[in-house]
Amino acid sequence: MRRRSLLLAALPAGLVTLAGCGDGKSGSGQASASPTSSATVPSAAPPPKIVDGPLPAITAGTKFGEKPTVAKGPGTPSKDLAVRTAIPGTGQAVAENDYVQVNYLGQIWDTAKVFDNSYDRKTPLVIQLAQGSIIDGWRYALPGKKVGSRVEMSVPPTWGYGAQGNTQGGIKGTDTLVFVVDVQNTFNAKSSAKGKDVAQTDPDLPKVGTNTDGKAPSIDVPKAKAPTDLVANYVIEGDGAEVAADSSVLVQYKGVLWEDGKEFDSTYGRGQLASFSLQQVVKGWAQGLTGKKVGSRVLVVIPPKLGYGDNPPAGSNIKKDSTLVFSVDILAKM
Repeated sequence: MRRRSLLLAALPAGLVTLAGCGDGKSGSGQASASPTSSATVPSAAPPPKIVDGPLPAITAGTKFGEKPTVAKGPGTPSKDLAVRTAIPGTGQAVAENDYVQVNYLGQIWDTAKVFDNSYDRKTPLVIQLAQGSIIDGWRYALPGKKVGSRVEMSVPPTWGYGAQGNTQGGIKGTDTLVFVVDVQNTFNAKSSAKGKDVAQTDPDLPKVGTNTDGKAPSIDVPKAKAPTDLVANYVIEGDGAEVAADSSVLVQYKGVLWEDGKEFDSTYGRGQLASFSLQQVVKGWAQGLTGKKVGSRVLVVIPPKLGYGDNPPAGSNIKKDSTLVFSVDILAKM
C-alpha cells in the first residue's frame, strides 16, 4: 500500500450514488490518499493574514516539477501565513473548493526536517481545497495561484495541525511548517474531458455528446435491446495515465436508464465533482474504467448483473434489473 499523504484534514465528503451496491461496498467517495484519524484537524480558526515572508531559500531543485531542497527557516517564522510565488504559472487560476493536482514537499521550519513529499512517491496529490478536506494553510494560500506555479508557504500551527500537532509526521503542536507546492492542474464543476473524439458507429449503442464546455453531454439511447455484457467505449480519448483496478478517480458523470433515457444521477446537476475508489463502486464502473486513460470521456453501459441487479438504491428512481448508461469524464487519478 502506498504511503498516504499527511496533508489531508479529513476524508472528502462527496457521495456517489452508484456506490453502495448489492455487494456491500461503501457509498461514500474516498480518495486513496487519505489520512489516519491522527491527522484529522478541525477547521475552526479564522482566516489568516497573508504576508510575503519570511520564507527559507529553495537551494536546489529550483525548476517547476523538480524535487526541491529547502533551507532551514531563517530566524523566527511569521505568526501569519507567509506565501510566495517562486515560479509564476500561466494556466487556469485556482479557486477555493477546486480540486488541485500538485506535487509538494513539506518540512519543519526550525529543523528543515522533511516530513512528507509527493515527489518520491512519483504520484501527484489530487485533493479538494475545501474546509475539512485539507489543512487550512493550503486552503488559504493556493486560491488565485495559476496552474504552472510553484508556491512556497510557511504555515503556523493555527492553520496547520493545531496544538496537537501530527504524531504520524513527527510534527509538534508548536511547529511552523514550510511547503513548496507545484500546481499541475485544477478542476472544478466546469471541467471536462480533453482529447480526441472517437467515432461512435454502432447504431445499437447510445451516442454521447462530445462537448467539452463543462455542460452535461447528451446521451441518446437507441430503440434497441440492451446489451447483456458490459460496454465501455471511448467517446473522447485522453492521453493521460491508465486507470488501474485499485485507482481512485476524480470524475464528472451523467447516468440515464436504458429503458427510457431518463437521467437518474449527475455531477453536472449537483455542480460538484465526484471522487471515489474503483474498489468501492458497482462492478460495471470498476471494470469499465479500468485501463481507460485520464482525460477521457467513456460510455459505460452496465447490465443488471454488474450494476444494482434486484437491489437498486432506495429513492434513486432505478428499477430492479435496470440497465444503466453513463457518460464518465475521467479528470484525474487520485
